Amino acid sequence: MPEPTVETVEELVRRQLAAAFGGLRGVVESAVPSLAFLVAYLVTDELRRSIVIAVAVALVLLVIRLVQRSTPQFVINALIVIGIGALFASRSGEARDVFLPGILYNGAYAVVLIGTILVGWPVVGFLVGSLSGDVTSWHRDSALVALCSRLTWLLAAPCVLRVLVQYPLYAADEVGLLGTAKIVMGWPLQVAALLAMAALLSRNSTPASALTRPALGTDDDGVPRDPA
Repeated sequence: MPEPTVETVEELVRRQLAAAFGGLRGVVESAVPSLAFLVAYLVTDELRRSIVIAVAVALVLLVIRLVQRSTPQFVINALIVIGIGALFASRSGEARDVFLPGILYNGAYAVVLIGTILVGWPVVGFLVGSLSGDVTSWHRDSALVALCSRLTWLLAAPCVLRVLVQYPLYAADEVGLLGTAKIVMGWPLQVAALLAMAALLSRNSTPASALTRPALGTDDDGVPRDPA
């Protein structure tokens, strides 16, 4: 079946973002293992048992995905995060270190995203460009670059907020509050960011033809050439 036609870049990006985050199910699957760890640790106060429970929950979700023959990407991501966190915590013996990889990841992710905006090549633009078969075509349209910059800021905002809130809790060894912050600032914050992006994209103001619009260039006298 042929792919439905899109008339604007905004519509196209909305579809790609929905696929990238896996919808509601993918977002929930990413959060459930961390929630299982937090509840288990608050109830038992045993690090090893809590890690085992979190990993077991992630494996159950993975088996369900495999049985249904649907993509296990988001469960695997959650399992990797829990696994790395468990390694950190096992080496130090401190429960708070389960959450350290997430803080480091969000910090690095925020730096990369903001860096791409500052150099004028916002990372969302490459997502848009990949859909046209030319990963840099979007950069020829200033309106499209501005749109991608705003979208990239919205993508970076949750990462910045997580670090600003969670690192002080990590430093203070407030495991309960840290775990709660991770859950509250996980999928709910991500959904809020996606809703903000959807609101921005709902304007449908950038024609899809902008992705394939040729660069004008100039003639020998420096006069812009007519693309026709």
